[in-house]
Amino acid sequence: MLNIAIKAARAAGAIINRASLDVERLTVTSKGPNDFVTEVDQAAEQAIIDTIRQAYPGHGFLAEESGRSQGAQHSDFVWIIDPLDGTTNFIHGFPQYAVSIALAFKGKVEQAVVYDPSRNDLFYATKGRGAYLNDKRIRVSKRIRLADSLIGTGFPFRKGDNFKRYLKIMEELMPACAGLRRPGAAALDLCYVAAGWYDGFFETGLSPWDIAAGSLIVTEAGGLIGNFTGEADYLYQREVIAATPKVYGQLVQILTPFTRIIKEDEPEAPVVEAAPKARKPRVKKAETEGADSLSATPTRTVRKAAPTQPGKLVPLDEYLAATQPELEAEAPKAELPVDVPLSPAAALAAAFEPMPEEAAAAPVVIRKAPTRIRKEDMPPKEEAPAEAPRRGRRRDGDAPF
Repeated sequence: MLNIAIKAARAAGAIINRASLDVERLTVTSKGPNDFVTEVDQAAEQAIIDTIRQAYPGHGFLAEESGRSQGAQHSDFVWIIDPLDGTTNFIHGFPQYAVSIALAFKGKVEQAVVYDPSRNDLFYATKGRGAYLNDKRIRVSKRIRLADSLIGTGFPFRKGDNFKRYLKIMEELMPACAGLRRPGAAALDLCYVAAGWYDGFFETGLSPWDIAAGSLIVTEAGGLIGNFTGEADYLYQREVIAATPKVYGQLVQILTPFTRIIKEDEPEAPVVEAAPKARKPRVKKAETEGADSLSATPTRTVRKAAPTQPGKLVPLDEYLAATQPELEAEAPKAELPVDVPLSPAAALAAAFEPMPEEAAAAPVVIRKAPTRIRKEDMPPKEEAPAEAPRRGRRRDGDAPF
C-alpha cells in the first residue's frame, strides 16, 4: 500500500511540475475568499485516485476536491488525499507546496506520503516502522525549551476565521519562542517537525486531508500531535499542535485558552471575576445556664461525627457524653470566668495590643561613673628584642633577599 501511495504521489508531482513551468496560463477558480483551485488540483487528484483504484478497487476516498464521491462508500480503508497543499503558493510561483496522501483503516492512519515536487523530497511513514525522508530515517529535534524553539504556523485566511483570536495567540507565543514561521503548506510544516527543522507547529482551520499524512509522519519520528487542549482528537477539530515531547507540553499550556472545543457535558458558563473574600474569624458562642450568669465554660470541637448525626461538627463534651459517659463524669471541668468569648485570632490580637501611654511604666535609666585607672597600676612596658645584625651590605633598590 505504501508503494502504491508513493507511485500515485509521484504521478501527481509530475503533473504539478509540468504546470509550474507556465503558471500564468492556468485556469484559477475561487472556491471562496482567498481559497483557490486550479485545473492542476483536479488533474493531480484524478491521477492519484486512478492509480490507487487500479490496485485497490474496493477502497474508499476522501479527497479535497471530489470529497467521497468516488470509490466505495462504506469501506474500512479510506484514502485521504490533498492533491496540492499550498495552492496559493503554487499560482504565485512560490515553491512551497506538496502532495499529501494518507491511508486510514477504521479511522486510524496506517500509511502516509507527502511529496514535495519542487525539491523532489519524499516524506513517508508506515505505522510502527518509523518515518523517512528519501530513504533516510528522520527524528524530531532534541530541544526541550520553548524559548529555544522555532515554531511553524499558518495564518487564518478564510472568511469567518477569528483573526482577533489569532493575534492574541501571536502576542502570547512570539515572545516565548525563538521564532515563528509561516510557509503556507501545512503538510510540509508537519514533515518539517518530523525532520527536526521545526521544533513545533500549530494551526487552526485545517481539514483532515491537510494533516492526515503529516500526523503519522510526526508520530513515527518521535513527536506528539493533538488539538489545543492536548487531546488526541485532532483530525476533525480544525486545530492541531505538533512538536517534540517537551515543547508540545509548553505549547499546550499557551494554546489551551484559545481552543474552540466545548464538550457537551461541560456547558459554557460566563466568567465573572470576583474579588477574593476576606476570612472572618470563627466565634464560638458560649452556652449560658442562667439568665443572670455571664460566665461560660469554653468548649473544644473535634472533626468527628456523632453517632446520631453523621457528618456534623459537635463539641467534644457532647461527644464524650454520648459515647463514653463514664469518662465525661470523671473528667474535672474547669471554670474559667470570662467576660466575652473570644476567637483565637481575637485573643492573639488582644495579647499584642499596645498599652496606653498613661499606663506604660517609665523607663529605668542606670548611670555608671567611668572607671579611672591610675598610672602606677598599669603593667610595665615590654622592651622589644634587639634585632640581629645584618650581614653584608645592600644597595638601594636591591631586594632584601
